Amino acid sequence: MNRAPYASSAQRSRGRRYAEPDAPTRSPFQRDRDRIVHSTAFRRLVYKTQVFLNHEGDLFRTRMTHSLEVAQIARSIARPLGLDEDLVEAIALAHDLGHTPFGHAGQDALNECMAEHGGFEHNLQSLRVVDHLEQRYPAFDGLNLSFETREGILKHCSRRNAESLERSEPGGAGRRFLDRTQPSLEAQLCNLADAIAYNAHDIDDGVRSGLITVGQLQELDLFERHRRQAVVEHPDLAPASRQRRLLHEGIRRMLSEQIYDVIDATGLWLAQFKPDSPDAVRACPPLVRFSQAMQQQSVGLNRFLSSHLYRHAQVLQNTTQAQQMVRELFHAYQRDPSAMPPDHASREDLPRAVADYIAGMTDRFAAREHERLTGQRLL
Repeated sequence: MNRAPYASSAQRSRGRRYAEPDAPTRSPFQRDRDRIVHSTAFRRLVYKTQVFLNHEGDLFRTRMTHSLEVAQIARSIARPLGLDEDLVEAIALAHDLGHTPFGHAGQDALNECMAEHGGFEHNLQSLRVVDHLEQRYPAFDGLNLSFETREGILKHCSRRNAESLERSEPGGAGRRFLDRTQPSLEAQLCNLADAIAYNAHDIDDGVRSGLITVGQLQELDLFERHRRQAVVEHPDLAPASRQRRLLHEGIRRMLSEQIYDVIDATGLWLAQFKPDSPDAVRACPPLVRFSQAMQQQSVGLNRFLSSHLYRHAQVLQNTTQAQQMVRELFHAYQRDPSAMPPDHASREDLPRAVADYIAGMTDRFAAREHERLTGQRLL
């Protein structure tokens, strides 16, 4: 595939933190993707919460299935825009490696526990995973990924953390947050594909759980237009017994509309600003985006999910118990570091070692550890 001049280039990559010979058959970005897929942190994603906790059902999304869906959506958009699909896939597969057990509930609890020790950001933790915490190679810690992949993983970062990154790596992954410039188009795309993916599959999982009904979804024009059109074209989907198939068709069409909207809207912005290199992209405003009309519909979808799913009493009850678990695990390991593996217990910065250990846990391992240390069985 011919890449556009504004696309990232594996041949002109800014390279790795530790020099390595090139692979004979793979580009640097393909190599990054492969290292991510083979990492321990990636395997753990299969047992980490998206919205519904791992024990609540085998068919609900996990962080791993979410990451795969983000990669699929992002590649679908990358190809017609002439972007580097391998870089897009690497960023998408790695973007949630730093997520805690129990989803955002676990992250919020761990950030609270770390308030006096630098806080906790899951995006920064994803970068820590690939830069430091994975231990697979004899010559360095981490996965030694390309700069472009690492920069794309760090999609949000506080100024304080960006300054800390800049001190340890001048001009590195944190620099753009200080300069207020944009990352690559591939990184921008993964950020938007993330939102498209979780909105769609949270609708699907919400209906499967019984917390959202198809009737409630009819308030959403973005979904309802496609549901109605699907019934017009396939009248056999109208009966209640076919609602699951109708839901899937509505979501599929909704996803397609969003994908094509991003391709068209981004094409218009690219034509307006005419970036002729990856570096030129950095000086532009964000270029990968929805049209204004689709952006409004996406905001409406987010509000709907927040009201009907994320703040549902059943979800909030699990959230409260999950946060209790994370807090009690943190304090237990602080009191007795020997309860952790030696490579964590022996570290000088104990609070960060505890945070790293907890963040790396799966839902079910965290629950087992909590029961072992406290004698309580929650969830």
